[in-house]
Amino acid sequence: MSDGALSQAEIDALLSGGGGESIGGGAGMSSGGGGDTTVIENFLKTTVASQSNGISMMTGGTVNFSGPSVSETSRDAFLTGLPDIVTSVKIDFTTGFPGEHLFIMTEETAKNIASLMNKEDNITLDEMAMSVIAETVSQMAGTEITALSGKTGNKSIASSSPEAVNIPKAAVPLPSGSFIIAVYDVNIGDGASQKIWEVLGPSVAQSMTAALSAPPAPAGGAADAASRGAPMGGSMNSGGAPMGGGGFIQPVQFPNLNYQANQREQGNIGLLMDVFMEMTVELGRTKKLIKEILMMGEGTIIELDKLAGEPVDILVNHKLIAKGEVVVIDENFGVRVTEIVSPQERLSEVG
Repeated sequence: MSDGALSQAEIDALLSGGGGESIGGGAGMSSGGGGDTTVIENFLKTTVASQSNGISMMTGGTVNFSGPSVSETSRDAFLTGLPDIVTSVKIDFTTGFPGEHLFIMTEETAKNIASLMNKEDNITLDEMAMSVIAETVSQMAGTEITALSGKTGNKSIASSSPEAVNIPKAAVPLPSGSFIIAVYDVNIGDGASQKIWEVLGPSVAQSMTAALSAPPAPAGGAADAASRGAPMGGSMNSGGAPMGGGGFIQPVQFPNLNYQANQREQGNIGLLMDVFMEMTVELGRTKKLIKEILMMGEGTIIELDKLAGEPVDILVNHKLIAKGEVVVIDENFGVRVTEIVSPQERLSEVG
């Protein structure tokens, strides 16, 4: 709060022993934020090694994550511990555990990450640097989603494209009410420890806690047989008939391998959804001799290989994917897609 006074809610929390109103507080049970901070903290601690390796590979440097400490807090309490200007990256969960999710770091931390990635010193947080920060956070969220999918068996978890901005702390899009924060200590190769805050909205924290706390499904074998009421002991012949001790054991039911492969492909392609690719619209082409090019000047007309009104080519990473027609939108050129190139034509382009 601006006058330094505590709100009635904060006074009540202190009197009841609630230590969750701290920006770097420890773990404990919480209800207002929607999740058990102990469960979430224990899970996130299993991801720090993968986070360190993933970001180190991206940057080509040594980046070490430690922690995190997880606690419940509110907007006012959280903002008091932040500098006036911060870098915020919003990357909400869209499916699986849908809800608010973002990462926050200081300007210094953001500059250090961008400098390490771009191999530049004294970097400014321009559009290019913010794109680098967004990609870094996308890598962090992807590592977390992979671990969550493995722990919970939920293969539908996905996140939105990251939105990185450098803004005053009061403008950070924090969840309303109580929410969960995870505070990571990060060493970005200079020996100095810096912090990155991960914010989980109430719905995300609640659904994540429920999924991580659920007992694992029976893996088969003795437990599976017991759940079916099948007596153990004895053996059977190849047809499943009882032998010896009179136990009935059903034949093994193997899963459909093709279906699992498709599910895995869908999960993996989700990691590529926020990758930027270069899109080009090609009006036409022509070939000229070097002497003709050297003779060009202002006012020279270059005749192209396309007729007036003929569709233009739309290329992604220099590969033809579609055709369209040129339009004008508010004094800007645009292209309306009129035809998508068939897979066979795309393959011929690649060849």
